[in-house]
Amino acid sequence: MKERLFTKNFTLLVMGQISSLFGNYILRLALSMYVLETTGSAAVFAGILSAATIPAILLSPLGGILADRANRRNMMVALDGLTGLAVFCAAVILPGNHALFVIGALLVTLSVFGAFETPTVQACIPQMLAGDNIVRGNAVVNQVASISYLTAPMLGGILYAAVGLKPVMFASVVCFFVTASFEQFIKLGCPSGKMQGNILVMVKNDFLDSVHFVAKERPAIMKLLFLAAFSRFFVMGIAMVGIPYIVRTILGLEATYYGGAESALAVATILGSVAAGLLTGKLKFEKLWLALAAIGLCMVPAGIVFLFSSGAVFRYTVSVAAFCGMQAAISIFSIFAVSMIQQNTPDHLLGKVMAYTSAITMCAQPVGQMVYGFLFDGFREAVYLVLIPTGVIVAAIGVGARGVFEKMEYLGSY
Repeated sequence: MKERLFTKNFTLLVMGQISSLFGNYILRLALSMYVLETTGSAAVFAGILSAATIPAILLSPLGGILADRANRRNMMVALDGLTGLAVFCAAVILPGNHALFVIGALLVTLSVFGAFETPTVQACIPQMLAGDNIVRGNAVVNQVASISYLTAPMLGGILYAAVGLKPVMFASVVCFFVTASFEQFIKLGCPSGKMQGNILVMVKNDFLDSVHFVAKERPAIMKLLFLAAFSRFFVMGIAMVGIPYIVRTILGLEATYYGGAESALAVATILGSVAAGLLTGKLKFEKLWLALAAIGLCMVPAGIVFLFSSGAVFRYTVSVAAFCGMQAAISIFSIFAVSMIQQNTPDHLLGKVMAYTSAITMCAQPVGQMVYGFLFDGFREAVYLVLIPTGVIVAAIGVGARGVFEKMEYLGSY
């Protein structure tokens, strides 16, 4: 008998994610617009955002340890409640002479909470679901995130323009408290590990156990983590830096074209998530290298179009279509890869291993953005020298990783 995907626990988790992500996106959009209006500098907010990612990277392993030791339901409730409280306090203080300091402190605080919440949520999915439903569940969560990313900034922008920063912040507070109220009704068993003894010794032992697991017992997981990091390095470098640079600087098109490209990429992510759900049970894990290779192959047409003389709109259309294919492929790859890691990791290590996944991909993203920033600047007149070789490299990595996925397929699951 086929198990239901939308069990009570999973439905409550999804409803909480909808509310939480919506609150997060409208909050970050409002804060970015406030900083831009106050300082007139995008670099200031970019610097604040970059600094805010550091705690998430450093604290993710500790968040994973806590996710495997504490009650995951209680952790999610507490973290979302504390997030709402932090935003409320910041809203009460703002505006003032130290507005930028308060915003920076708020973003760092949210990053710290995220370091603990992300591995907890990811560890909850295989605790709630089993078999192919783990892939479907990850696909649903990814769809929720993509839809929120597509709709929340637009609605947040309208709300910010109409009522200003504080009401948007209070709206996000409501979203976080609603999330906590949904999560309160989730019923999960306590992890086998308990918080006892010397905390430092416990953290050290948990860290060593998890490292031994991914490095010695299941080295294929370690390889998969690095494959995910490599793909994030290339894709985020192209998507976050290349797309706006190509549209606005190289092609000289208006901002509306860039907005259209961003919307198209968000839709492609959603479609990729839907495809991942539909492919569950049909796309075997041992064939996942095809999705990784497809990411690279989709980049090649975006570069080829710049080899020939053609209009800016035509180049824009081909490039956006190619990047949408890339975005859909990375969505499919990410969902199946995360599900593969979850199914091959025992429950008492899930939080820690998922924390490594989050930390490694977070490290790869800013590095990729910096590298591709220099590359696009250096090859402004020959952007195909960036896009085509990148596509070929990623496709080659996918083909070369075929053996990794075949080994993962036969490891079995916990």
